[in-house]
Amino acid sequence: MASTTTTDAAIPRARRGGAPSTAPAPKRRRTNDRAAYVFLTPWMLGAAVLTLAPMLFSLYMSFTDYNLFDAPRWIGLANYKRILFDDPEVRDTVGVTLLYVVVATPLKLIAALGVALLLHTRRKGRNFYRAAFYMPSLIGASVGAAIVWRLLFSTGSVVDRFLGAFGVHTGGWISNPDWSLMSLVALSIWQFGAPMVIFLAALQQIPRDLYEAAEIDGAGPWRRFLSVTVPMLSPVIFFNLVLEMVHAFQMFNSAFVLSNGTGGPAGSTHVYSMYLYELGFNDFRMGYAAALTWVLLLVVGIVTAVLFKTSGRWVHYAGEEK
Repeated sequence: MASTTTTDAAIPRARRGGAPSTAPAPKRRRTNDRAAYVFLTPWMLGAAVLTLAPMLFSLYMSFTDYNLFDAPRWIGLANYKRILFDDPEVRDTVGVTLLYVVVATPLKLIAALGVALLLHTRRKGRNFYRAAFYMPSLIGASVGAAIVWRLLFSTGSVVDRFLGAFGVHTGGWISNPDWSLMSLVALSIWQFGAPMVIFLAALQQIPRDLYEAAEIDGAGPWRRFLSVTVPMLSPVIFFNLVLEMVHAFQMFNSAFVLSNGTGGPAGSTHVYSMYLYELGFNDFRMGYAAALTWVLLLVVGIVTAVLFKTSGRWVHYAGEEK
C-alpha cells in the first residue's frame, strides 16, 4: 500500500496542472529580464538622448556665459546670483506668475468640481454636456484659443459691451493693467475639462451607503458634501491640485499671444516663462536663460514637496485610519 501511495510533493508539476518546466527558475528569470531590457531599450535611449542629455547640457550652460555664437565661458554662480539679487525683472515676473498660480489654480479646480457634481446626477443629455464641457480642454493652451480670447476681451469686444450694459466699463480687459491678468485666469478656468473628467470618475467610486448613512443621521446636502464627498475626493483633489499648479507655473502661450509678446500692459501679464523666452531667443543669453529654467524647476519642486508633506493632514485614503 505504501509503495502505491504518492504524495503531492512527488507529483510532477505538469501532472498538477502547471505548464511543463524546461529550464530552472533562475535561468527563466534571466531570460525574461533580458527580453524586458530589449523592449525597454528604445525608450531608455530616447529618454537619455532627448531628455537626460539636454537637461545636463542646460545645467552646464546655467554656469556659463553663452550666446549661441561664441564658445561658452564658465562664470560659476554668477547667473544665479544675478537672479536672486540683481535682476528686478525676475522679481516682477515672479510676482505676476505667483498671482496667476494662486488665483487660477483653485478657481479652475472649483469650477471643475462644481460642474462634475452637476453632471454626476442622472439627468437627460448628461453625456452631451460632459463632452461639451470637456471640449475646451482638447484645445489646450493653443495659440488659436488665445487669439479667440484676445478678440473676446479686447476693447469694444462682445464681453466689453456686455459688461458695459451693466455699468462695468473696463475699456477691454486686455488693455487694462488691472484686468489683463484676469483674462488669463478666465482662459484657464474655461479649460477645466481635464480635471472635471477626473472628478467625475472619482465621484462614481464613492459608495452610496455613505450618503444614505449621513442622510439617516440628519445631514443635509451641504453637510454630506463636506463630510462625505470632500474626504472621499481628497486624493483626487490633491492629484489635480499638483498637476494644475505645475501647469500654471509653466504658462506661456496664452500670455504671449494676449499681450502680443510684450507682457503688457504695464507688465501685468509678463510671466516668468515669457521673460525666460525673451532672454534666450531674443537676447540670445542662453546661459542666463538656462539658469532661470533651473530656478523654476527648483521652485516647482519645492512647492510640490510642500504639498506632499502637508497632504497627510487633509488627504484621506480608503482604509486609512486618521
